[in-house]
Amino acid sequence: MSLLIPLYVHPADDPGAWHRLITAARRTWAVILNPASGPGEEPDPAYAAAAEALRARGARVLGYVDSGYGRRPEDTVTAEVARYREWYAADGCFLDQVTSGAAELPACRRLVRRIRRLGASPVVINPGVHPAPGYARAADLTVTFEGHWSTYVSAFSRPDWTVRQAPERFCHLVYGVPEALVPLAVRTARTRGAAVTGPVTGDLPNPWAGLTPALAGAER
Repeated sequence: MSLLIPLYVHPADDPGAWHRLITAARRTWAVILNPASGPGEEPDPAYAAAAEALRARGARVLGYVDSGYGRRPEDTVTAEVARYREWYAADGCFLDQVTSGAAELPACRRLVRRIRRLGASPVVINPGVHPAPGYARAADLTVTFEGHWSTYVSAFSRPDWTVRQAPERFCHLVYGVPEALVPLAVRTARTRGAAVTGPVTGDLPNPWAGLTPALAGAER
């Protein structure tokens, strides 16, 4: 089981969730840090301690950065990646709200190259939908679905080009999953060509405020 874990709640607000995550850290694909929809303006000691504990237990730590669907300046995005590297010793980057069209692909590739030059690895990009084929080669992991469980089961479609790609290059992030159906959500991601997933029971506006119940299954 490969679980990508966004936990967008402050460690002081839910220390139990962070403790459970750290305990199971070795069983995750990576954990995403998101102190303030980005790194914030100054280091947060609670996040720094959590990141250190996660790495000590064998987890990869990614810093959350919003690309604004290509609207945010590259220098701003890369400066935030550098802050994560400096403040939290983040291994890699989770680049959110990435473009998905073929016309924007060269700019996305250029941005990912700049992020890699900062030493960030792995780089995950999240268009949230199936993008033009070249995006899958631009990063280590591409999130090709982010949305509600009801949409996932009723309206998901998989382009033919994804069948020729390794499942390890794709991730599905599904929220609003009934707890009893979380194992089904994990299996469904696999059958749809995504080896990495992280189904959660939470819903908007912040589905990622709680841990995925799948992590408890991974601990056994």
